[in-house]
Amino acid sequence: MNRQRRARIVATLGPASRAPGMVKALAQAGVDVFRLNFSHGSHEDHAANLKAVRGAEMAVKRPLGVLADLQGPKLRLGRFADVEIAVKPGHQMRFDLDPTPGDATRVQMPHPEIFKALREGMLLLLDDGRVRLRVGKRTDEWCDVTVESGTKLSDRKGVAVPEAIIPVSALTAKDREDLNFALRIGVDWVALSFVQKPEDMAELKSIVKGRAACLAKIEKPQALDDLESILDYCDGVMVARGDLGVEMPAEEVPVAQKAIIRAARQRGVPVIVATQMLESMTSAPAPTRAEASDVANAVYEGADALMLSAETASGDYPLEAVGIMNRIMERVESDPLWPSLMDAEHAGMEGFDADALVAAARKAGEAQSTGCIVVFTTLGGTARRMSRERPLQPVLALTPKPETARRLALVWGLEPRLGKEPTSLEDVTEDAVTSAMQYGLAEPGQRILILAGTPFGAPGAANLLRLAHAPAKGKARK
Repeated sequence: MNRQRRARIVATLGPASRAPGMVKALAQAGVDVFRLNFSHGSHEDHAANLKAVRGAEMAVKRPLGVLADLQGPKLRLGRFADVEIAVKPGHQMRFDLDPTPGDATRVQMPHPEIFKALREGMLLLLDDGRVRLRVGKRTDEWCDVTVESGTKLSDRKGVAVPEAIIPVSALTAKDREDLNFALRIGVDWVALSFVQKPEDMAELKSIVKGRAACLAKIEKPQALDDLESILDYCDGVMVARGDLGVEMPAEEVPVAQKAIIRAARQRGVPVIVATQMLESMTSAPAPTRAEASDVANAVYEGADALMLSAETASGDYPLEAVGIMNRIMERVESDPLWPSLMDAEHAGMEGFDADALVAAARKAGEAQSTGCIVVFTTLGGTARRMSRERPLQPVLALTPKPETARRLALVWGLEPRLGKEPTSLEDVTEDAVTSAMQYGLAEPGQRILILAGTPFGAPGAANLLRLAHAPAKGKARK
């Protein structure tokens, strides 16, 4: 079941979509990767979700990825004696470490690491930015604040500090427990929330040890300042516009989105655009025109994947949300302008043989007689290199490893499928042609471009580019 588009769809599972029949329907509607949001649900829920995805995978006969999204550190206020207080611009109060329920003059902020990072004049954002505060006098145990905007504060509202790096690990005790469970049940991707610095991703990778691909969620301004270094440790990256939009002015978020996509594409790192893509469809059967344009623009920018959150997790129209996102993607990719946008930017070659071969394959694939490109890959590196070039022909990624195929389900333009390990050049040619025709990616007489690495069966970069044809009687020839 091939997709008629190159961009991919990530859908979040939740109460509205976790039933096995719905998971199968969502996969049939076009979902490529399913997200398990560890901010909600029990381990039992997530294990059942993953089992449902594996069942849907057999039904649609193509690999489906599973992404475990860790909650990350949540910085919150303490509690108020009356649950809620009224505030207005100019209101002054103190945040401290005292757990006594607060009032209009003071309240607990149980995070000494925040007090240590604060400086006078810094901005604090509470309740997803609904209340803005300015820091006055401070110590390592308390700070005075003045309200700049907002009307009320209530128990346990979130705290954001956009102008400081908070010295906390991006992996909380809960995250470590969730991560161990996610790896045990066999997820394909792990997403780390609130990444601030490269060391956050390095810590995640040291724990994962290759058992899953690791993805950084960019939702802190500090991460943008060190984006290139963070990408050094990433197998994927997400433009997490929800929290990013809280900590940055609204006009900066589209610029940040483009910068992240551009940097990721240069590296060949898969990039997901997330949050509020079709938000109105949580309660309406059709998106707004602005949402349709938002989805389309992300496809025009060359994002690998777009993500649905509440739309599929708890919304009233999960299937419809996937369906309309699929149709928008297909429509954009049929626009005569779209190929020139994909061809306008190619990453510079790093001097490796594989880069030269991939660039040559993309150029050779521009001939009208080319049906598809077939990449033999063990760990997925060559396939991701091919995707980075944004070829307009279908790319069939054949791998003997199910985990590799599932990870590649997130990557732009790839049709990952399981295939046997080739043992000779003849095997490579025959398997490539047979598979390309079996999956409907090439027709008799069309050229098939083949990328592989020798020695066969050993992980490593591609060093072989071969041309084959699919003749009418099915036997390949050079």
